[in-house]
Amino acid sequence: MCIKTTIKSSSEARLLLSFHSGRNPDVNNPKWTGGFLGALRPFKKTLPEENFHEIINCLKALKDDFEAEQISRDVIADLWGICHLGRAWALHKDGMLQSNNLITQEQIQTIEDWINIISHTVNNLLDGQGDEAFWEYEEYVQRGGA
Repeated sequence: MCIKTTIKSSSEARLLLSFHSGRNPDVNNPKWTGGFLGALRPFKKTLPEENFHEIINCLKALKDDFEAEQISRDVIADLWGICHLGRAWALHKDGMLQSNNLITQEQIQTIEDWINIISHTVNNLLDGQGDEAFWEYEEYVQRGGA
């Protein structure tokens, strides 16, 4: 199910990404604790799909920033953190979720798909691919998502 988050500005997108990456200093905000990485630590046995869709919608809101070569270091650090720490915590066999038997094989596949789509989208945006950067996400949505 695709959850359409309306993100009105690039500043809102940057703020949301900072919560999803856990880099925002407001650790008491529900968006921090329930964001993409926050939902993994501590793991609550669910993967909130709306976090994945919100990150993609943040990237859509930031598309012009990528095209204008004005993407901030903080945005890249947020996105890198989401992908890197998500892989380390959930996908690596010695990561905290797998080594403690907290995550199912189906959840591992889901988060791997999400991280791959986010990485692919960011790579294409950095490479100047614009709207084409989102084709893998659109295919995911058409297939019915997770």
